[in-house]
Amino acid sequence: MNPALSIVFFTTASGAGFGLLMLIGVAAPLGLVPQNALFGFVALAAAALLTVAGLLSSVLHLGRPERAWRAFSQWRSSWLSREGVLSVLTFIPAAIFALGWILFGRTDGFAGLCGILMAALAAGTVFCTGMIYASLKPIRQWANGWVVPGYLAFGLMSGLLLLDLIVRFWVRPIAIPLLTLAVVAAAWWIKERYWRAIDLSAAPSTVASATSLGRRGPVRMLEPANTEENYLLKEMGYRIARKHRRRLRLVVRVAGFLVPLLATLVALFGVAALLSALVAALGAALGLVVERWLFFAEAKHTVMLYYGAEAV
Repeated sequence: MNPALSIVFFTTASGAGFGLLMLIGVAAPLGLVPQNALFGFVALAAAALLTVAGLLSSVLHLGRPERAWRAFSQWRSSWLSREGVLSVLTFIPAAIFALGWILFGRTDGFAGLCGILMAALAAGTVFCTGMIYASLKPIRQWANGWVVPGYLAFGLMSGLLLLDLIVRFWVRPIAIPLLTLAVVAAAWWIKERYWRAIDLSAAPSTVASATSLGRRGPVRMLEPANTEENYLLKEMGYRIARKHRRRLRLVVRVAGFLVPLLATLVALFGVAALLSALVAALGAALGLVVERWLFFAEAKHTVMLYYGAEAV
């Protein structure tokens, strides 16, 4: 698949924003983060900025952005529509929670309940984002059981790294970086399992199965379906060289997982803690952008069987 930069930015930025909302919505009512109103404003503003920027980026990817509102009407059958509905609904309890915390200094009671509801809706939004791709059976690299856990883990990972960075302007945390180390390690494990699954699984569709001619013997394309590049070839026929794939996976492993792990561990022991937390967040941002680009670039649609591919 052709990795559109607007969707790459959307899934990484909004994932981090909704991940931060998940964490704040639970941690603040439980008293696990500073109850300072300024901290609440900074944390919630950072989450809102990332989510809104990501959602606006996704709209720019549409051929007719002015018709984006129509996507909300298909929530009964479309994961994309469900994602849109839940993302908008998330901002309702988020606004009430923000007002209660910033203006009245309350993160308990009704405000706290709104924070927990905000966290649940944010988690639901990220789940729907993952299901948009996991539900597409013609793309075997997406239709597997590691996609949705990966989206949730990466959202929590990026949210925790941001929270660990922000909270250090007020206190020296212990529980947050420990949880961050665990989640980063879990996200890395999930990503490795995903890569293993797509590398080792046999392609379920071939030219023979697509044309139903396999019982007559070997099947090959006599001529290409067209003589010039068309929309399907541009969007569905994107190819990445194996050597580039290996190098980019290494970038994800080092920048996206190893650097955040080591930098968070250094910050945990108080060695240049703020700078280390910043390095962890920036490394993860770079690594997750590359990871998401690869997520699209490595995907192969079965329609390419009719354009010369032997198997997908």
